[in-house]
Amino acid sequence: MVIRESVPLGPLTTFKVGRPTRYLVEAKTITEVGKAVTFARAHGLSLFVLGGGSNLVISDTGWPGLVLKVAISGIEERNENGRSLFEVGAGEEWDNFVARAVTRNCAGVECLSGIPGNVGGTPIQNVGAYGQEVAETIESVLAWDLKDGQLHEMCGEACGFKYRTSIFNTTDRGRYIILRVTYALVPQGEPRIQYADLKQHFAGWHKTPTLTDTREAVRRIRASKAMLIIPGDEDCRSAGSFFKNPVLAPEQYEELTKRAAAKGLQIPSYPALEAQRKVSAAWLGENSGFGKGYSHGRVGISRKHALAIVNRGAATAADILALKEHIQQRVEDIWGIHLEPEPVFVGF
Repeated sequence: MVIRESVPLGPLTTFKVGRPTRYLVEAKTITEVGKAVTFARAHGLSLFVLGGGSNLVISDTGWPGLVLKVAISGIEERNENGRSLFEVGAGEEWDNFVARAVTRNCAGVECLSGIPGNVGGTPIQNVGAYGQEVAETIESVLAWDLKDGQLHEMCGEACGFKYRTSIFNTTDRGRYIILRVTYALVPQGEPRIQYADLKQHFAGWHKTPTLTDTREAVRRIRASKAMLIIPGDEDCRSAGSFFKNPVLAPEQYEELTKRAAAKGLQIPSYPALEAQRKVSAAWLGENSGFGKGYSHGRVGISRKHALAIVNRGAATAADILALKEHIQQRVEDIWGIHLEPEPVFVGF
């Protein structure tokens, strides 16, 4: 196990902001993960687990302890009860796994193509896009329990998945280090074409889209919104969608509708869980003065996606937080809704 000191964290994230960590360990095996945990505890160091760096904001003071980058790789496949099971190391790049699944003609993750980051991060926030979320396919999660020092294999139900949440970022935040995720996919399955962007993309087709067609379509759509990491594209220096789409109770939605009507606006929305309504955070931001291309010094809003805060160059974490808070305050003042951020904030 190699322990590095004073390693800059900004380059390890898609936002490209953040100061160094005191120590960094890149663990390629479960044994190395255990050694890193032991080292941190023996030296009284706070521990942060880093994945692909795609959903993070690192503070301008960095991290005072040890950053553990889980780099466990490998994809193993097996068939079981008519399903295709993929056991994937937490350090595998997510989109590489999706490509592998689609190549094997297995359905269940094709709409999640192009999402940056590693496999280990997907159960944490129940990653979802274009009508799919990983909660639908996660069979189990192998994790190191920092509380008892043991390995635990948890079924999908035990992970407590809800919209963009799980036990890993709510009730048991900081307790587990995810080492491997097993996904149960449908061999020879049909792609899910339910999301409006995908329906529009395939309108007029005279054949049923394949899984490969769907993956390519999703990647093109994401690229058009700067949600596909392309080196040199300023609009890609972000954490992706910065705010969660609010899920409202009926009475909250009614109040929002009234405020919108008073301004001559109609809210684009769709039914969510338990008769609630999920409202577009991007629409709320745009109708609060933060449209595509908005700039405020070294930060701003992507020119392609109204929900992405971007680093326009040499931005600091303080710059990002200031814009985040400005957007939240304006949306709350105008619409009476508090926007919850999606990224993890480290070192604040």
